[in-house]
Amino acid sequence: MTIGTVVTFSMNDALFALPVARVQEILDARTIAPLPNAPDYLLGLIDVRGASVAVVDLRRLMGEPPREDTQDTRIIVFHAGDGPDGFVAALRTDRVIEVAELDEAPAGEVPISDRLQWRARIVEEIGRREGAFVSVLDSGRLLAQPAAAAAIEPLGAAT
Repeated sequence: MTIGTVVTFSMNDALFALPVARVQEILDARTIAPLPNAPDYLLGLIDVRGASVAVVDLRRLMGEPPREDTQDTRIIVFHAGDGPDGFVAALRTDRVIEVAELDEAPAGEVPISDRLQWRARIVEEIGRREGAFVSVLDSGRLLAQPAAAAAIEPLGAAT
């Protein structure tokens, strides 16, 4: 059984994905205007076709140390949430890999380290691509609503 079409991206050796239907566009790294007093994983704002879009750093959100941009760094602009609570946000990633169909990974196949390391609140499901596990992120929970964007705690600061 397949999960569907997703955009896959990476951080270190971990693979992630967002449903392709949620992705608006993928941008090269660019200057991000910082926001005063924002959490460290909320990098700031970029202009996307005249709209101000908040950029979240996947590395910092996951409790990883920051990293300088490389030629592979990308910003994924995506739709978060639905209806009146929906908005456009962006996620800075180490590298975008491809648009692909993911196979579903039965729960018993998911390594325990993946279950413990990535909080379920932002992982919609686990898929497989060419033998590798891929955590499909829930775009609606990554940033539940505009007001919550500044209140999300990094995953490394588990409660």
